[in-house]
Amino acid sequence: MTDTRRTVAVILAWQVAASVCYYSVFAATGLIQSGFSLSKFSLGLVVSTLTLGYTLFLFPMGAAVDGLGEKRVMTAGLVALAFGVLGVTLASSFAFLLGAVFALGAAYATAMPSTNRAIVEKVPNSKRNLALGIKQVGVSAGAGASALVVTGLAARAGVPWDAGFYVAAGLAFLVTAAFSQGYRDGSAGTGALAIPDVRGLAGNRAYVLLIVGGVFLAATLFTMTGYLVPYLTESISISVGVAGLTLALVQVMGSTGRIAFGGLADRLPGESVRGSALIMVVLALCSAALFFVLPLADARLTAIAVFALLGLSVLGFTGLYHASVTMLVAPDEVGAATAGAQTALNSGALVIPPLFGYVADVNGYAAGWRVLVVFALLAALFFGGVVRQTA
Repeated sequence: MTDTRRTVAVILAWQVAASVCYYSVFAATGLIQSGFSLSKFSLGLVVSTLTLGYTLFLFPMGAAVDGLGEKRVMTAGLVALAFGVLGVTLASSFAFLLGAVFALGAAYATAMPSTNRAIVEKVPNSKRNLALGIKQVGVSAGAGASALVVTGLAARAGVPWDAGFYVAAGLAFLVTAAFSQGYRDGSAGTGALAIPDVRGLAGNRAYVLLIVGGVFLAATLFTMTGYLVPYLTESISISVGVAGLTLALVQVMGSTGRIAFGGLADRLPGESVRGSALIMVVLALCSAALFFVLPLADARLTAIAVFALLGLSVLGFTGLYHASVTMLVAPDEVGAATAGAQTALNSGALVIPPLFGYVADVNGYAAGWRVLVVFALLAALFFGGVVRQTA
């Protein structure tokens, strides 16, 4: 195995473990809803609080990556994720639960700035889209694994609903030990912590259009994954175990999309950012069409098939998105730029899941899915702006 492949494999393993911890909460939404007797709106608050912790700590973690280097931040971050996921298991009230998921989200803020910086340091530019797509597979692989473990264990008689969280924490501790030995020669960073140059990033028009488009498409991503299990169990009468398998299938399709679309973008002629943006326009339009069709797919297999295709389109864009971010800024700004881009992604998730839950409480799930149609179309519009800026 070449050094580049080995390094990408190590980064991928780290991302899988981190995502298993973070996405355990998404996999457990149905269990949390029943365990704490939550309304759909309150369940949306859990998802938003998790995302709020993630979002508020992105810029500090981005600055830490640029100043201290990625290896130290990744090692400490995975340990913090292990303790964070254990904190969720201790929740004895709704308020305690919100505090625990906030802390877990804050720990996950180490992920994108550090792994993006690691790819930039270790992978040639000609393979960056593919490498970041593979790295992003760690997100969906971890999320899919958490769905299988959390719902699979909870479906067994006599097993507590939070058993999967202990498995996630154990995996994080094991991977931390392996990563500290397997990741070599990381960047040292600038040696100083500095406030990110937000004004300079804001002056990059293509970057701004990219992250605004990301806001809208990520809003559909977080909402879909957060409500998939409750929707299938309540509206399509699918068991929680099968719903968990469907969520895992969605993540597998997302992984397939990230690798396939990343490889395609690297092979397109001309400016690679423009090629990535063109593919993202198509994916956003496909997502809008699928969200429109979803309420009409009331048969079990049809609903599962639509969600699988949504996994391909909605989750498949993130590798292209992060690759574009790293190519629109200087190498020593990757941590801060990634923090800004991921903050934009998360901002949609702060507002839209509770809005979706409110609409679903009042008018049913069908009306909520229609809201996501609009957001996907807006994403296509802004990604189209990136295409024009990089022409």
